[in-house]
Amino acid sequence: MAQLVKLQDYISRYQVDLTRYPTQFVRLKKSQWERVKRQWEQGEEVEEWEHIAEEEPVQTEKSAFSFLKKILPPKRQEPTEDVEDIEKVEIANELDEDYIPEEETTLHFEPNIIYSPSTLYELKRMFMDQFFHFQMKWASSTIREKSYIDPKFMRDTLLRTLLQSLPDSYLIFYQPIVRLKKAPVELETIILTPTDCYVVKMLEQEDQAVFVGSGERFWIKKIGAFEKKLLNPIIDLNRTETIVSQLFQAEGVDIPIRKILLSRNGYVDYPGTTYGVQFIDKRKYVDWIQQLKRSISPMKRMQIRGAQSILNVAEVTSFNRDIWHVENADEEQT
Repeated sequence: MAQLVKLQDYISRYQVDLTRYPTQFVRLKKSQWERVKRQWEQGEEVEEWEHIAEEEPVQTEKSAFSFLKKILPPKRQEPTEDVEDIEKVEIANELDEDYIPEEETTLHFEPNIIYSPSTLYELKRMFMDQFFHFQMKWASSTIREKSYIDPKFMRDTLLRTLLQSLPDSYLIFYQPIVRLKKAPVELETIILTPTDCYVVKMLEQEDQAVFVGSGERFWIKKIGAFEKKLLNPIIDLNRTETIVSQLFQAEGVDIPIRKILLSRNGYVDYPGTTYGVQFIDKRKYVDWIQQLKRSISPMKRMQIRGAQSILNVAEVTSFNRDIWHVENADEEQT
């Protein structure tokens, strides 16, 4: 599972300490999955749910996943090929130059849809869905601060796919907002791997839409006989690439930047050639994701430096958790 380092202008735990949280994330996920898997195989159960409030620190791993014991089936199921493929995602990738000791963290899972998984594959999917919510919390809160999450991100299928499909060593900046020359600028999604930096522009509208590209300011979108103009999406790609390149250069980061125009449900028709831009449409999407998943490289120091250079100028909109508690109390009284 890739790591959500920054989500728009939300406060992020990774901004607090980027050298600690990536490794902690990997160890945390790996240990908790092993615990859940063992409980499921042994058919452990508890009589009552144990709920952990969000602001309360978790004291033990047991309390963090105690809710899962309620749903564990009594028999053991053999893993399928799909499960084995998912298991590759959980290989621990750590910084290759430094050892970072374990530290206490706050891990809070609030169960949503609870059911009894009959196979290891179902258990894995449930675990990953629960962990997705946990990642959203890490990308929108710290111990002292919190940001409001737009509900659309919880339903964002691309965000969920990137986080659940890509390796632990990948760092995701999802539509990050940075401040440059006192003005906020929203960038395209950035996937920072141990060896490359992918700038991804989404071009997703109606199913089966065909986007006819050119070097002009406007492209043509075709749906059957219907045609409509839209702004050339490569303009946004180039802007993000330029900004990231400048940030990398200022911090001495040497990582190649690759531009991706992504359309999962449509087609891109570009008769000419565009230097440095890779078009990934419905015909190539599955292969592209599979190619990204195959990486087994651990996190690199240069990758961390690149991520830090972006976080250094990241915009933050948040509030103190104490204010959150006061507002909730006022709402309950009204």
